[in-house]
Amino acid sequence: MAPLSAPRQHLPRGEDFLLFPPSIQPYGYRIVDKLFAHRVIRRGPTVRELPRGEEIAPHYLVDGHEHDLASFMDRNVITGLLVIRHGKVVLERYGLGLQEHDRWSTMSTVKSMTAMLVGAAVRDGAIGSIDDPLTRYLPALRGSGYEGVSLRHVMTMSSGMRWNEDYTDRASDVNRYSKSLADKVPGGVLKLMASLERAHPPGTTFLYNSGDTYLLGAALRQAVGKPLADYMSETIWQPAGMECDAFYTLESEDGQEIGGSRAGMVLRDFGRFGLFVLNDGVIDGQRVLPEGWVEAAATPAFELATPPVVDITHYGYSWWLGRDVMSALGHAGQRIDVFRKEGLVVVTLGAFPQPLYTTPRDHNRRDEVVAFTNAVRAA
Repeated sequence: MAPLSAPRQHLPRGEDFLLFPPSIQPYGYRIVDKLFAHRVIRRGPTVRELPRGEEIAPHYLVDGHEHDLASFMDRNVITGLLVIRHGKVVLERYGLGLQEHDRWSTMSTVKSMTAMLVGAAVRDGAIGSIDDPLTRYLPALRGSGYEGVSLRHVMTMSSGMRWNEDYTDRASDVNRYSKSLADKVPGGVLKLMASLERAHPPGTTFLYNSGDTYLLGAALRQAVGKPLADYMSETIWQPAGMECDAFYTLESEDGQEIGGSRAGMVLRDFGRFGLFVLNDGVIDGQRVLPEGWVEAAATPAFELATPPVVDITHYGYSWWLGRDVMSALGHAGQRIDVFRKEGLVVVTLGAFPQPLYTTPRDHNRRDEVVAFTNAVRAA
């Protein structure tokens, strides 16, 4: 006899995560913990309140037309916007159904956060040097193309491995990686990475590779002897007074955290992380990151032949760099901008339509975010 019918929620397929159509994106990006295995980053008992400042109302010009805040959010499918100047929130907006305590996907902005966590491990003495070979922490990679690759190399996207990060190609390396996560295959990503072939000597060529940051996170986990979610909680999340629990996605149930993509957190905690970087990795007078780590992260390792955004020219320790800005960038419009000289943090969360669903008439949303942010700086 067939079971009785029961109400169930239909979820989009995790393996399609990088290819979601516009109708799915605003929903799918806030239920990532339902699509993939995950581990919670616990908040602490005390929340660090963000004081409020006088609200700003930026206007900006694009192609001779002036746009205000509402136009910016509507034209660019913005789901979250936060501006913190000199420690005070001067602008905060939510769109497309996102609520204050909904956890939105970080996409690849978490790469930049994981790189900061590496700095904490260096200060703690768990990592002797970022020039340590990757195989010291991940012996399963011995004899693979990653032999001779260092932590620094994977943190600066210069492992030299052959890799295809084309999100629109289902057969690309990044979509094979994504499918392994969706299928929750134990050891699947590590096996994929160990199968790659070398294209360039390590440290000589920049090539964006999400798998490299997976290996960075896996090495970090081995170095600190505990899950990344726990280390992030103890080292940054609780001391910084984050407002809500966050999460790292995992490669399989109770498996390794994905250090480089699709974690989840609330908008104001994105902003608090930006403040942590702005404050040079110091919380309440206690140094979490080594002195000079943020400056080193903001020092160009590679000039970009094809910049992803109009204001970005170089790449550092998993941070995108431009004039006076450190940026964490992520798929579909996620961005954390830290302007250290100006005491300014700007977070934009989005659901930018992907190439399969855009038309020639669509404008460049990433560049328009830059135009808006420049107006914020001038406001």
